[in-house]
Amino acid sequence: MTSEESGRKPTLSELADALEEEQLKRLLIVKSALYMMGESDPTAPRTSAQQQPGQHMLMGDDPRLAKMPVRPTLVDFFKYRFGAAQHVLQSANLARKNGCNEKIITACLLHDIAVAGFIRADHGYWGAQLVEPYVDEEVSWAIRAHQALRFYADESVGYDYPENYKRWFGEGYTPEPYVQQAYAEARNHKWYMSARLITVNDLYSFEPGVVVNVDDFTDIIGRNFKQPEEGLGFDNSPVAHMWRTIIWPTKFL
Repeated sequence: MTSEESGRKPTLSELADALEEEQLKRLLIVKSALYMMGESDPTAPRTSAQQQPGQHMLMGDDPRLAKMPVRPTLVDFFKYRFGAAQHVLQSANLARKNGCNEKIITACLLHDIAVAGFIRADHGYWGAQLVEPYVDEEVSWAIRAHQALRFYADESVGYDYPENYKRWFGEGYTPEPYVQQAYAEARNHKWYMSARLITVNDLYSFEPGVVVNVDDFTDIIGRNFKQPEEGLGFDNSPVAHMWRTIIWPTKFL
């Protein structure tokens, strides 16, 4: 029963919900082609909701999402845009417990942010590209390379082929040729062990009942992530558009 039906004064929460619903009625939210691909034939004629009188295409904040600060920081993205962030937080926490240096801890903290807030496919490449202007080259290289290394065991550090992969992809799964090539190149690279340590502190990092907060890494982020004064997405870096897409994922154009 609504407040109108019961005759009582609406609560602030109910007023906020009603305002959001009214805002949504005035907006036509169109999903990007990539979002729909696999759900329907991308070559077929597209049908989408028709714009109604008084309706506008969404060209700013999505009322369903928390509004980002004017100059968003990496921590803001963790708090307001990165879903399932406990994985990377626990990975960084484990790396810290294992005595890894701050570059490795930073790489563990950032290694799956593409999955958490952007896209799954080739997440190592996307994640590395997202952070490349703001971190040491070794960190971004390790994030890119960890994607391939996860498919290959390394007994010297106690890393086995993940049991989860056998279940997810099948016993006979063979990575694509570009992954095989990336592994071969990484295996002989001077920063191989940096990427390998991401995998060591990756899949098995989750501790049930333990909640890690991004604020626990404020000092490490401050020393190892060059936060732009203008805010991520507004510093004219080569990847600013990617951060803006995460801020406004449903923007029409």
